[in-house]
Amino acid sequence: MPELAEVEFFRKRWSVAEGERIAAVFTHPRAKIFRGTDPAALARELPGARLLDSAAAAKQMLFHFNGDRWLGVHLGMSGELRVETSAYVPAKHDHLVLRTAQRALVFADPRMFGRVDFHLGAGPPAWWTKIAPPLLSRAFTAAAVAAFLRRRRRAPIKAVLLMQERFPGIGNWMADEILWRAAIHPQRLAGSLTAAEVRTLWRECRQVARLALRTIAGVGGKLPPDLNVHIPRTWLFWHRWEDGGLCPITKKPLVREEVGGRTTCWSPARQKLHPRR
Repeated sequence: MPELAEVEFFRKRWSVAEGERIAAVFTHPRAKIFRGTDPAALARELPGARLLDSAAAAKQMLFHFNGDRWLGVHLGMSGELRVETSAYVPAKHDHLVLRTAQRALVFADPRMFGRVDFHLGAGPPAWWTKIAPPLLSRAFTAAAVAAFLRRRRRAPIKAVLLMQERFPGIGNWMADEILWRAAIHPQRLAGSLTAAEVRTLWRECRQVARLALRTIAGVGGKLPPDLNVHIPRTWLFWHRWEDGGLCPITKKPLVREEVGGRTTCWSPARQKLHPRR
C-alpha cells in the first residue's frame, strides 16, 4: 500500500492541473472506490470548477476546487493517479477521469481497494482535519510518541508504528526502515523501550519521512522502476526483499518473518531481542 512519500509523489502528478477548469467528469458509477460517495455528485458539481490547490497527509490526498468543493483520494493497494492527454479514452480500470482543456487526470485502481470522497463546504471535511499531525510537524513530539507507546505497551513496536492515529503515513517498508536505523527489534514490546530508545525512534521517524519525501516524492517520472534509482544502497529498502539479503551495516543476513500481522524484515546482528525484554 502506498505510504507517505508515494502518496505525495502521486499528488504531485495531478498538481500540474492547478489553475485549470474541469470540463468533464467520467466515472464508473458502480466501482467500489465510490462507496460512501455519489458519483453523480462529482459529475454535477465538478464541471466548471477550477482546481485551486492540493495536499497529501498520511495515506490520503485532498484536491481543493473553487466553490467550496473538495475531492479526497485514497489509493488503497493498487490505486494510481496519472496524467494523460485531453483526448484520452478511459480504460477498464480508470474509475475516475477529470478532463480539462489541456489534459485528463486519471484515477486507476484495478483491485478497487482505493476510495474517492467528495465534500461541499467552506472548510475541509472532517475526515481530513482529524488526521494525526504529520511526522515532520512540531506537534509530532518525542513526548507524544512516548505517551502513545505507554498506552500500547503490550503490542510489538512494529505493529504500533503502523497505527495511523499517531504515525500517519508510515507503512510496512517505512516501519522496517525506522526500526533498523534505530537498532530496535520489531518484536520488542512498545512499553519495553527506554527513554533513550523512544527518542531515537522519534528521531528516525522524522528522518526516514524527510529522506523518503526527498528521494521518492521529489523524483518525478514513473514509480516503479524509476523509484529504485533514487534510493541509496545504504537503505534497508534495497535489501529487505532480496533472497539472502545482507544488512547494509553489519553485512550479515537479514531475517523476514511475520510480526504484528505484517511481513517484517530486520537485522538480528543489529536489532537484538534481549530475553528480559
